[in-house]
Amino acid sequence: MLLNFPGSEEVNFGAISPRIDALLQQGVVAYRSDFTRAENLFRQALDVEPEELASYFCLYKIHTYHGDLDVALDMARTGLRKAAQQAGWPEDWRQWTPQNPFPEGAGRFALYTLKATAFIHLRREEVDSAQDILNALKTLDPAGKVGWPVIAALCEGIAG
Repeated sequence: MLLNFPGSEEVNFGAISPRIDALLQQGVVAYRSDFTRAENLFRQALDVEPEELASYFCLYKIHTYHGDLDVALDMARTGLRKAAQQAGWPEDWRQWTPQNPFPEGAGRFALYTLKATAFIHLRREEVDSAQDILNALKTLDPAGKVGWPVIAALCEGIAG
């Protein structure tokens, strides 16, 4: 799944249905010039298939970029719960344990979204909440495969 889609060409959302992929691709294109249309397309994809994690990704991503941090956090938390459920993990990330081998699919999405949640907390100036998540990610993803060390460095810069 692409991590930064503004200005991108087609995004590889992985193995999703053609109908959902089409809606998400249209949303990515629309985001360049029309936030409301992009949001509507992403929400339409979510309405059609609420278990599809890529729609949550798109929604929390554009709302973070747009500065709608309450909506971004809500979308990230909802996507996190869905991903945990699909991975067979507890809903509360504080109960997660390291996986060996490192998870793919819903598990990787859950860890990536947990990292994104830490970033959203930082943007909301909730440093303690971000740090709690980053401490968990140090255990869950010691190699930093989902990119949490970048957020940890930002957190240190803010807290330091």
